[in-house]
Amino acid sequence: MTSTEAAAIALQDNAALWSAGEITASEVVDAACDALVAGLDTPGLRILAACTRAEADYDVHDVLPPALQELGLTFHPVAGEAAQEAVARALARRLLADDLKPWELTFRIHQRYGHELPLTERLAELDDEYDILEYGDRTVDQIDAEVTAEARRLAAHPRVPTEPEGIPGVGDQGNSRSR
Repeated sequence: MTSTEAAAIALQDNAALWSAGEITASEVVDAACDALVAGLDTPGLRILAACTRAEADYDVHDVLPPALQELGLTFHPVAGEAAQEAVARALARRLLADDLKPWELTFRIHQRYGHELPLTERLAELDDEYDILEYGDRTVDQIDAEVTAEARRLAAHPRVPTEPEGIPGVGDQGNSRSR
């Protein structure tokens, strides 16, 4: 994965997590700064990255959707299954980056969606298994391994574009683009 692709994924993940109230607006601005450093560059991304911590809480709501659109990324409305799945995938990637422990992932998913979101049903079931460890024949390590495997499955799809589309001069250096 290229650094621009990783930065785009991180920005989209942070947008989903912010929209769901999982992270602060300043963390979205930090991801925008990281995206610029990684080589993504659009007018909206620059505006987003320029927000101060004090401005972020007020401005991210208006600035983030057009910045994502310029990059060919999606901003999901808070309600809806697509937004829920985007949050679940973002949390799964956080586990894989060692920012969450397996039990934290299952707890947050189970607390947020219960057993209602088909994409995360297995994680909710695994959260239940953590609760009954003393009565079963499985170990924490076994459940952790299954949670990690489930996180890999979630994180593997969907992928985001590595370069913005439709912006003259952005990502268009006369080279052919590969994805």
